Amino acid sequence: MNDLTQTQRDIYTVSRLNQAVRGLLESHFPLLWVSGEISNLARPRSGHIYFTLKDEAAQLRCAMFRGFNRHLGFQPKEGMEVLVRGRVGLYPERGDYQLIVEYMEEAGEGALRRAFEVLKQRLTVEGLFDEQHKQALPGIPKRIGLITSPTGAALHDLLSVLERRFPAAEILIYPVPVQGTGAAEAITQMVQLANTRRECDVLVLARGGGSLEDLWAFNDETLARAIHTGTIPLVTGVGHEVDFSIADFVADQRAATPSAAAELITPDQAELHLNVAQLQSRLTHRVQQQLQTHRENLQWLRRSLRHPRLRLQELSQHCDQLGLRLQRAAQAVLPRQKNRLLTANGRLEQQAPGEHIRTHRLLVERLEHRLTETIGGHMESQRTTLGRLNHTLQALNPQKTLERGYAIVTHGPNQQILRGTQGIKAGDHISTRLAHGQFHGTVDEVEPNEN
Repeated sequence: MNDLTQTQRDIYTVSRLNQAVRGLLESHFPLLWVSGEISNLARPRSGHIYFTLKDEAAQLRCAMFRGFNRHLGFQPKEGMEVLVRGRVGLYPERGDYQLIVEYMEEAGEGALRRAFEVLKQRLTVEGLFDEQHKQALPGIPKRIGLITSPTGAALHDLLSVLERRFPAAEILIYPVPVQGTGAAEAITQMVQLANTRRECDVLVLARGGGSLEDLWAFNDETLARAIHTGTIPLVTGVGHEVDFSIADFVADQRAATPSAAAELITPDQAELHLNVAQLQSRLTHRVQQQLQTHRENLQWLRRSLRHPRLRLQELSQHCDQLGLRLQRAAQAVLPRQKNRLLTANGRLEQQAPGEHIRTHRLLVERLEHRLTETIGGHMESQRTTLGRLNHTLQALNPQKTLERGYAIVTHGPNQQILRGTQGIKAGDHISTRLAHGQFHGTVDEVEPNEN
């Protein structure tokens, strides 16, 4: 082989070899997906992005040119888990093989957080989180619905707190899976079912802590809308105090933990007992005050009230006194009146009114005779005058005129008698009186008498 001349050897330059390897890489590997953690991130003024993708055992140089990274919906950062799509290539100047990235998205928890923020922003704009939609929690719930896993620690915590704080409440469990495939759909259906049945005064949606991926079922849009349209107040207790979900924002109230949710929806029985004791004490004191007041009033009335017999005795004595006074008055008046009567009788006998009466009776008889004659003559004279006036009145009676075929026409609200056409016009209402009856009509035409 050493005997071959230089012209017989196929000698590659570095550039040729790199170009050949580049061609092999680009033709052998199609467009593919690669996941990894970003490191050595560089953003030169050209607008391109250079970084290294790495995992536990290896690393890969990557380049994303400006034409592709302008459509990124997030800012790549050191240590961020991403999923990229690109083509395998070679950078000839250094002989380094690299991945030419055309598309990049967040991977793992980063992608979930971004999806969470996008959904949160959209539902906020729609108004699902507005305070005006929040329902007030019942002060003393009779039945509490728990929507949670029947085997999780959250249910145990809820029941423990409810038993300690308010054991009088009835508990109804709506069992659901709280993570994994189909969990969001199951929770949504159970929330809708609970609101349809309306068996409870308040609902609690709860689960224990976990990663963002574990709690992802509570970030479902359909679940959020089911909570928003529900008519029963709903409290969430999902995860730990630092964990927030879409369900927390749309719920009527959010508690940091399942235990906190149980405390939020129930009154403390110790406080209730204390309040009842205080109310009982106040009621007892008030009743005692009222009884004392009524007792004093009754005693005063008893002292003021007198037996009816005493009153009757007083009235009887008063009647006796009045009778005695009347008797004494009568005894004093009767002699005086008797004396006056005797005196008047003596004077009357002295006057002898019999003769006066006869004289005046004769005078009355003469005056009566004269009065009779005078009245008779006057009556005859008045009767003659009355006959003459009656004859004249009969001659002037309009009824006689009407009986001869004439009529009386009146017009206007005061029924004025018409003697001519003055004051009336076509369309006016008139009344016509005949000898027997009358009729009403409307003027069709007016023809004044020129003469």
